[in-house]
Amino acid sequence: MELILKKTVDTLGEEGDLVKVKAGYGRNYLVPQGLAVPATSGNMAILKMQRTAIEARKSEIRRKAEKVAAKISATTLVIEQMVGEEDRLFGSVTNADIAKGLADLGIEVERKKILLAEPIKTAGEFTITIKIAYQVTAEIKVQVVPPSADKGKAESDVKTEKTAAE
Repeated sequence: MELILKKTVDTLGEEGDLVKVKAGYGRNYLVPQGLAVPATSGNMAILKMQRTAIEARKSEIRRKAEKVAAKISATTLVIEQMVGEEDRLFGSVTNADIAKGLADLGIEVERKKILLAEPIKTAGEFTITIKIAYQVTAEIKVQVVPPSADKGKAESDVKTEKTAAE
């Protein structure tokens, strides 16, 4: 079955691409979700008329994605996590933790776009891939470190002061 993509589908192609898919996938998923239309002569003519607008939209999306990718690649994210014996973490660092850390730095990324095979369970430095847009990825360095002694001491002082006040 031949279809024209109305929106970018990561596994198939970009908006405006002509793709061949199995009939069931096209009929039961792509067309009902509004992601594609059948490649009829009428739809092909409409695609031909809209080609310049589609190309402009795709290049704008790619430009923004590459800008975000460059910003992410230049960033090193430091995540503080409690560490036990042999640098093993109490708990783990997940893609949600990385997304929150990036959001704190002013970079908004969906957690589903962070390609983390399995949660990080040891302290150290890791390179994580983030999918920004169709065929645009960035790699970020994530350092998992134990909490600094000064910060932990300041928090314990605050707790001590609260107990003394009660």
